[in-house]
Amino acid sequence: MTALLTLEAAQARLLALATLLPVERVDAESALGRFLAEPLLARRTQPACDLSAMDGYAVAGDDLTGPWRVIGESAAGHPYVGTVGPGEAVRIATGAVLPAGAQAVIVQEDLARNVDSLRLIGTAPHPADKHIRRAGLDFVNGDALVPTGARFGPAHIALALAAGHPHVAVRRLPRVVVIDSGDELAADCERCAPHQVPASNGVMLAALLTSSVPCQVQRIGPVPDDLAALAGALDDASDADLVITSGGASVGDHDLIRPALERASAELQFWRVAIKPGKPLLIARRGHQVIAGLPGNPVASHVTAFHFVLPLLRAMLGAHDCLPRCVPARLAAPLAACGGRREFLRAQWDGNSVTTQAVQDSSALASLAASNVLIDRAAHAPPAATGDEVQIYLLGNGGII
Repeated sequence: MTALLTLEAAQARLLALATLLPVERVDAESALGRFLAEPLLARRTQPACDLSAMDGYAVAGDDLTGPWRVIGESAAGHPYVGTVGPGEAVRIATGAVLPAGAQAVIVQEDLARNVDSLRLIGTAPHPADKHIRRAGLDFVNGDALVPTGARFGPAHIALALAAGHPHVAVRRLPRVVVIDSGDELAADCERCAPHQVPASNGVMLAALLTSSVPCQVQRIGPVPDDLAALAGALDDASDADLVITSGGASVGDHDLIRPALERASAELQFWRVAIKPGKPLLIARRGHQVIAGLPGNPVASHVTAFHFVLPLLRAMLGAHDCLPRCVPARLAAPLAACGGRREFLRAQWDGNSVTTQAVQDSSALASLAASNVLIDRAAHAPPAATGDEVQIYLLGNGGII
């Protein structure tokens, strides 16, 4: 039997299978969470002219001690149309266009006004243009603003519109089919016999995918442990970019994913990874389509989807960062030595210290739902003490992280 793949080796082999999806243009406000398929270049200069950064008075001349005569007003959206000369001032609002001839803006708190006469009672700005937003402060026409592969967030939407882009280029949404399989699965959680378990993996995986990466997900199942039924479900998913199965990827008599893939003319790419939970991960390919056979135990299914399926979808969408990132945390209690496989322990992180869940069995959904992070433990890691630093992956289950 071949040696188990490391996490990094398996991820690299999987990402090499990713095919970039076709490019489409969508409204900027509809691109939230998508990845840019081409760089976003500014089509205009922002701000387009010099603006005031404060409420006050725009004045001309090198002498900022005054006095000045007020000759008009410049409001946001309503610029003063004349020119300011030495000894003259224009009332100006934050964001309003700086009048021609003005060289400084003095904040209103440093001035006293009597009708149209203005005098300095505080401190003049230093340098003189301290309160002026120069044209192009944010960006200049032609500037590269957002690179290809960047994820589009709320600020990017505003930036795109400010830069003159009502539409942006992104990749088509991946079409994903999730297949639940297993004779023990009950489709109705209210009608679940003692020898059954509710079919929850497919729902969990669909929710994990759609909440993490832009995609379209269809669910099939539960499908019984029958070779013809599984092959038929794979045939029904032939138009998907990615097919995910849950269960049946191990080596038992009723684990039929591998023979079903053979019947569906899919080519096995790799099988089994040296991680816990999640060892019996299976990856196959059928034409452009990738098929991910995830373990049936719900925690193993979730962990492998987190480390493999989400990165694959990001790669299909053209993301420049596909893999999840670790952050450091301090242990709230000791950890025992790790076994021969890399382990991902369910835990709760409060922003400072991290506490492992008491139950780490790969079937235990309650401890998964109660966790917002996974602790990354290297194979054969020695015991760790309270206060030791560990690396954690953020899951996003509840809370503010």
